[in-house]
Amino acid sequence: MKIAIQGIKGSFHHIVANNYFGEDIALLECMSFTDIPTLLMNDDADSAVMAIENSIAGAILPNYALIDEYDLSIEGEVYINIHHHLMALKGQGIEDIKEVWSHPMALLQCRKFFRSRPEIKLIEEKDTAEVAKRIKEKGLKGIAAIASKMAADMYELDVLADDIQTIKNNSTRFFILKKGNDSPYHPSKLGSVKDKASIKFITKHDAGSLAEILDIFGKHDLNLTKIQSLPIIDKPWNYAFFIDLVIDDFVLYKNALHLISKKVTHLKILGEYHQNNL
Repeated sequence: MKIAIQGIKGSFHHIVANNYFGEDIALLECMSFTDIPTLLMNDDADSAVMAIENSIAGAILPNYALIDEYDLSIEGEVYINIHHHLMALKGQGIEDIKEVWSHPMALLQCRKFFRSRPEIKLIEEKDTAEVAKRIKEKGLKGIAAIASKMAADMYELDVLADDIQTIKNNSTRFFILKKGNDSPYHPSKLGSVKDKASIKFITKHDAGSLAEILDIFGKHDLNLTKIQSLPIIDKPWNYAFFIDLVIDDFVLYKNALHLISKKVTHLKILGEYHQNNL
C-alpha cells in the first residue's frame, strides 16, 4: 500500500502509519498537510495519515477544512503518546547546542524545557524528522532537533535529553483518510458495524438551533466526544460544526441523523469507523 504522510521517515506520522497498516508499506512523504489530499485525489496514494488534534495544543483547524474541502473519508483514528527527544550529532553535549530546529507544535510542547536555557534559540521548521536527517547528512554542529526516538535511531544521532515535552501525558490523535465521501447524508448507505462517527453540519441561522440539535443527540443516547466550530469562509460570522460521537446503538444513531437532517441547512458524514483509545 502507498500511504501519504506529513513529514518523512522517522516522523510521528510514520510511526502511526506503521502502527495502523504495518511496516510493509510505501511511504509518500509530504512536507505540508496541503499536499496530502492531492495525492489521494489523483490515486497516487491508497490512504493517508493526518494529525487532527493534540492534547496540549488542541485541534488543527486547517486539517478539518482540508478533509471537508476535498470530500475525504475518515476510515479510522489512531491515538499515540508523543515523546519528544532532543538529539544532535554524536559527540555533542547540550552545552554545545546554540539552536534547536523543529516543527512548531514540537517546540510549543517543549517550551518549558528551554526556559532555563535562554541561550538556545528555537527555530521553526516543517518536520521533526527532516531536521534530524539534515543534521546527520550535513554534519551540522551546534544544532539539535526535537524528534522521535525512531528518528534518532534512523539518522544515527545522540539523544541529549529524553521526554522533554512539558506535559508527560502528551497525546496526538490522527485520522486515517481515503478518497471519496458519499455524503450528503444518505441513510440507506449507512452500515452497522462502526462505533464512532465524525459529522459536519451547518445550523439554520435561528436562536437556539445548535442547542436543539445537541438535545437530539442527548435524547438518542449519543455521547459527543468532541465539538469543533469552523468559520464558513464566504459567510462571515457563520460557522460549521464538526462533531465526533460514540455509537452504542446504530438504530438510535441513524434516527438522530434523520431528525437532524431536517433541522440543518447542511449535514455531511465525514466518516464512520472503529473507536481507538490510547
